[in-house]
Amino acid sequence: MFDWLVVGAGFAGSVLAERLASQRGETVLVIDRRSHIGGNAFDWYDEAGILVHRYGPHIFHTNAEAIVAYLSQFTTWRPYEHRVLAKVDGKLVPIPINLDTINRLYGLDLTSKQMEQFLVERRESVEEIRTAEDVVVGTVGRELYEKFFQGYTRKQWGVDPSQLSKSVTARVPTRTNRDDRYFTDTFQCMPAGGYTRMFHRMLAHPKIKVMLQTDYREIRKVIPYRRLIFTGPIDEFFDFRLGKLPYRSLRFEHVTLDRPRVQPVAVVNYPQTEAFTRVTEYKHLTGQQHPQTSLTYEYPTDDGDPYYPVPRAENEVLYKRYEALAAQQTDAIFVGRLATYRYYNMDQVIGQALAAFNRIQKTGAPALSLARGAAG
Repeated sequence: MFDWLVVGAGFAGSVLAERLASQRGETVLVIDRRSHIGGNAFDWYDEAGILVHRYGPHIFHTNAEAIVAYLSQFTTWRPYEHRVLAKVDGKLVPIPINLDTINRLYGLDLTSKQMEQFLVERRESVEEIRTAEDVVVGTVGRELYEKFFQGYTRKQWGVDPSQLSKSVTARVPTRTNRDDRYFTDTFQCMPAGGYTRMFHRMLAHPKIKVMLQTDYREIRKVIPYRRLIFTGPIDEFFDFRLGKLPYRSLRFEHVTLDRPRVQPVAVVNYPQTEAFTRVTEYKHLTGQQHPQTSLTYEYPTDDGDPYYPVPRAENEVLYKRYEALAAQQTDAIFVGRLATYRYYNMDQVIGQALAAFNRIQKTGAPALSLARGAAG
């Protein structure tokens, strides 16, 4: 009899398993249907000996000192500031849009003040900001929206930005200075030994057992446990009784080339051309020295493992119905991106899991709707 069954060995499940074992001395069984721990943050050394991310680039960044302090128990860090270029009109320009983006794209020599006026002249007046399109055209105008956002978003989500929640593009800033960092968080680093090594250390507690290639539905009535933490898709937990929640998936093409370096930065986006959305070259992230280089091409798709909840109003309505079912469970907590149908960053998922654990500490038992909204 385990005290806890944790479904999913990604950030949400692993953080809670570690806390329950180390802080409460309780026994935890962690299961995952995949053949590895770490969820989508899993990294490994490919056949060439290059450290790569199996499910696309995962860049750790946060403003939360408590989350850094927590993870630092299991890893040291390599400083890294993420930079992304977009191939637009045949040119590689910084994204998010900044002063250099505009000057290179249009052959100008604007100052920051002049760029602000440049954008003011192009912005469209939007009476009510409701969609992803509204956010962008109301900030940079329709021409830049079409060059940078419309095609990329269509590929990424399978629908036009006008049909997606404003949250999709609201998180992408526009800068009038030359800051070309993708993130501006106070802490931007990569686990020095990779994510998988960090997860191994997190799950190394003697009261934690891990079973991989294990489906919850196949063992839930076989292995005894007292309480449950579920980090998978919430609609799957309820056997899709209200219908399937839409998720967007990705197909990855991993290649190794006999060259030391291909791209000037880790990630290049392709909003106008190609079937893939972006190409990642991992040696920028890891700092690894190697005569070859490995890259990943990402192709969004509706088929495959669920990665991204699709942010549309009708999907939120369906999720709320599943959330109501979850609230009726007396021995389960739902945590993580898929279980709470939210597009969270890694640090937000960790924060959500730590907040759920703190509530367990206060109550002594699971309280069911604890996890939702804890990321803040």
